[in-house]
Amino acid sequence: MRGKVLQHDIPDLSIELCERLLKDLEKAKRPVIEATKCSLDNALYDFKVGFLTPGKKKIKTELNVASVKKMSRAVFMLEILLRNISTGAVNTKRELYYISKGEVKHNAFMKPIDFADQDESDSIIDFICEILECYREELNCYANDRGGQTYSQQLVVEETLSDGGRAVIDLSQLGTSPFQPKNRPQNLQLKARKKIDYCLIVESEGTANTLVANGYTKRHNCILVGAQGVPSNAVRGWLKRIQDQLQVPLYFFGDLDAYTMQNIYRTLKAGSAASLIRNSDYSAPEVRFLGVLPEDIKKYDLNDYPVKENDAQEVRALKKAKDALANDPFFRDKRNKGLADILRWLLENKRRCEQQAFFTVDPRDPTMPEKIIVEKIKNGIYV
Repeated sequence: MRGKVLQHDIPDLSIELCERLLKDLEKAKRPVIEATKCSLDNALYDFKVGFLTPGKKKIKTELNVASVKKMSRAVFMLEILLRNISTGAVNTKRELYYISKGEVKHNAFMKPIDFADQDESDSIIDFICEILECYREELNCYANDRGGQTYSQQLVVEETLSDGGRAVIDLSQLGTSPFQPKNRPQNLQLKARKKIDYCLIVESEGTANTLVANGYTKRHNCILVGAQGVPSNAVRGWLKRIQDQLQVPLYFFGDLDAYTMQNIYRTLKAGSAASLIRNSDYSAPEVRFLGVLPEDIKKYDLNDYPVKENDAQEVRALKKAKDALANDPFFRDKRNKGLADILRWLLENKRRCEQQAFFTVDPRDPTMPEKIIVEKIKNGIYV
């Protein structure tokens, strides 16, 4: 894998790619496009690195009857993306789908490579990123902002704007409104008004809001972030920024179930196989799993319940957990044994417990979940 590809590199790399394809065609050779294989069987994990990285496997697409549409679509979409880079325009994947439909609408010659639905255009954008080994954001393609609502009485964020200007946001001045990071957190510089003790990432945005409304950030010098389920690019990059710039401990507070462990927590900590080329900037290797832990159920007499055999999502998550223990390099690493043991507990017991179960401990004390969280952090009760 080459070094990190930045936006100013992309036009030259694209021209080089297209010239090579054209020369092969002129010589009556079948052009071949190589792309990084972004899948679990090409994922490597080194605890010292901290996130999933790509192996040496490549996907080779040679021009033939079966691949001619894919290769043509890639060049077609690449032209649209290069146009955006040259003009400074930005778009979501959804908008790029409609831009491509517009191009076809106004040029009947393009009809054979029209996209039937957005999934087809999305896969081509991902394919281009894997060919160039660049981030989607470097192609001015951004995901919708989702999750990452952040509260703190001590955090100050300085943002570099697209026009070169700067904006300073003091989170202590936002009242009950959260700061929400954008999909390019690399433009953010973080400072602490006073020493920040830790960052707490809460799986449920609603529970994060409840903790803040009940005074959590006023009583503790911390940062509190609502992950809102599977973390978006914005959330992942934001937490990486907090980890690297502030060097404070990060703790994840979420449900005890297979889906949370694999799809939410693992993605926060080590990235995903689908985004091997971007995990270095979109994962926070130092985040710890605070809970719910299996031992918390007995210790705090929490309400848990069995996995429903007729719930396809829960059953699928358990099946995936079994596969992860056998094949996922993250869970197979001996230094992540504690996390793998949680997956084994879930498989053996087929029970789950939600983070909101801590509200049952003392239903008349709205700060009880906060007290438990603080106790767990203070006593090192996390994985």
